[in-house]
Amino acid sequence: MIGSPVPAPSQRSIHGGPSLSELMTALPVATLVIRPDNSIADANVRAETLLNMARSAIVGSDISRTVRIAEAGTRFDIWHTNKPIAAYDIKVHAGRTAAMEVDLMIAPVIDHEGWRIISIHAQSQARKIGHRGTAGGARSAMGAAAILAHEIKNPLSGIRGAAQLLESDSAGDGALTQLICNEVDRIAALIDRMQDFTTESNLECRPGNIYPLIDRAANIAAAGFASNIRIMKRYDPSLPPAMINGDALVQVMLNLLKNAAEALAHVDKPRIRVETAFRHGVSVVVGGGKGSAVLPIEILVIDNGPGVPEHILDHLFNPFITGKRDGQGLGLALVDKLVRDMNGFVQYSRDTETGESTFRVLLPMAVG
Repeated sequence: MIGSPVPAPSQRSIHGGPSLSELMTALPVATLVIRPDNSIADANVRAETLLNMARSAIVGSDISRTVRIAEAGTRFDIWHTNKPIAAYDIKVHAGRTAAMEVDLMIAPVIDHEGWRIISIHAQSQARKIGHRGTAGGARSAMGAAAILAHEIKNPLSGIRGAAQLLESDSAGDGALTQLICNEVDRIAALIDRMQDFTTESNLECRPGNIYPLIDRAANIAAAGFASNIRIMKRYDPSLPPAMINGDALVQVMLNLLKNAAEALAHVDKPRIRVETAFRHGVSVVVGGGKGSAVLPIEILVIDNGPGVPEHILDHLFNPFITGKRDGQGLGLALVDKLVRDMNGFVQYSRDTETGESTFRVLLPMAVG
C-alpha cells in the first residue's frame, strides 16, 4: 500500500493550525534558516526588509557573504559553530544595507546536525540592558562622587547591624567582629575602585569559589537592610570555580540584594531567593573585536516584589535611572559596570505568572 506523500516542512501545519512557512512569515524579527553548508534555506519577510533583498536572492546564498561581520580585528568565526550563541551589539554589513549594529541569536536545530536558526535584531538589546553612555567630564566626576557616597552606605549598614547584634551577644564566637573588620577593609578597597569607575579597564580576576562570597553578602544583608526578609539559597553543589574579582562580586551581590529588599518594602510575605546553576553552551559575543565569551556560571537573585516600572526598563542599568522616590539610580549602574569588568553579563526579567523578578548574572568559568 502506498501512503500519502509527506508534506514539505514549510507546508506542514501544527495540529491543524498555521504551517511552518506561515509561522516564519509572522515572526516579528528577521529570521534565517541555515543549512549545514552555511547556505540560507529560508528567510522571512522581516529578513527581506532588513537585508534590503528579495527572498529569492537571499535563499541559496552563503550566510557569511550575506551577513558580513564588519568589525576589524574580530577573532571569532560566528558562522561555523553548532553551539547556541548570542552576539550583542556587533557591527555587520547586512545584505545591501550599510553597516549597522545588531544583536545576532544563533540556535542549533535539535536532531538536525548543522542546521541553525538565526534571528537578527536591528535595534540592539544590549543597549537596553547594559549600555551606558558618557555625558561629559563634569557629570562623570559628579556621578562618581555620588556613587561613592551611595555605595559606602551598603557596607556601613552591615557594620551597624553587626555591631547592634554584638551588643546583645557578648558571648559570641567572634564571627560578627570579623565581619566588621572585613567590611572596613572592603570600604577602603571600594574607595580606591570608585576612582576608576569611569574607565574601561578590567578588574584583576582570578579563579575563585563564588559561594563564600555570595554567603558573605547574604550575611551582611541579613544583619542589616534585609533583617526582616527571608533569604533562601538554592545552590548547585557541582559548580566549578569562576573567573572573578572577589570584592567586586560581593559588591554586585550586595547591590542586587539591597535592590530586592527595597522592592519588598510593602510586600506582606517578602522573600529573596539566591540560586546558582551551570548553563551549558551559553555564549555571549560582544563588539570591539573581543570575540566570544562562554558564560556558564549563573547567579540568580529573585524576589517577589512588584518588579521594575515599565517606563525605565529600557534604561534600567544606566546611571541616575530609578523608579524609587528617594533613589539615586546608582546601584544597578555599578552592578552592570562591575559584572562587565569581570567579562560577564547581567540581565533583568519578570515572570508574570509567578509574580517574581529576577536579576541574572552570567560569569566566565575559570580555565585550567
